[in-house]
Amino acid sequence: MKVDIQNLSWSKEPEEAIAIQRELAGKVILAGDPSDQNLVAGVDCSSYGNTGLMVGAVVVMDVAKNVVVDSATSFIEPDMPYIPGLLGFREIPVLIEAFLKIETIPGVIICDGQGLAHMRKFGIACHLGLYLDIPTVGCGKTSLVGSYHQPDIKQGSTSVLSFKGETVGNVVRTRRGVSPVFVSPGHLADFKSAVKLVLNTCTKYRLPEPIRRAHKLSNETRKELDSDTDVWDK
Repeated sequence: MKVDIQNLSWSKEPEEAIAIQRELAGKVILAGDPSDQNLVAGVDCSSYGNTGLMVGAVVVMDVAKNVVVDSATSFIEPDMPYIPGLLGFREIPVLIEAFLKIETIPGVIICDGQGLAHMRKFGIACHLGLYLDIPTVGCGKTSLVGSYHQPDIKQGSTSVLSFKGETVGNVVRTRRGVSPVFVSPGHLADFKSAVKLVLNTCTKYRLPEPIRRAHKLSNETRKELDSDTDVWDK
């Protein structure tokens, strides 16, 4: 996959990063319906022990066949420490490195994190989608901001996630009686299509299958790093 590489040194002071988020939030497009896209990517990032490395994984699935058609991982030392609300500056560089290794361009990306449901309406799904110019949706296991009522226990039930009097996402029950996920559009998607995409890509698990596969790949990569004595010389 070709990516329009810009400056990937994303080290910013928190005040500068916040200002950038506020500026870029105005460029996000909350319109479009990528829910019928067949090539869906899931992304996942995780820290590798106490090494300071971040492992990023991208998995592209043919969701109609429920098969992985492309995948890649990367690991780098992030420029930014973990700061709540500034996750994009920490995780997107390693995800970009992984996207550079794949040949299949996805029609939409589901991020394990927030989109519009963010204190500055610019979660990692917004940031990544704007950077790659690909539709993105955020699907978090927990909420970052906002208030909501629990949706009905039935699969497919939803409720509104509100923040400061505005709708920023939906709380979605992907499996009956299982804790809901928090879904918000990232870029080039609207609220309805974000929910539809997540429900369409959930199989028998709580999380969308592309995210679940990316998380699994990220974990496998960390185990490979543990067993690869030469990796630290690369």
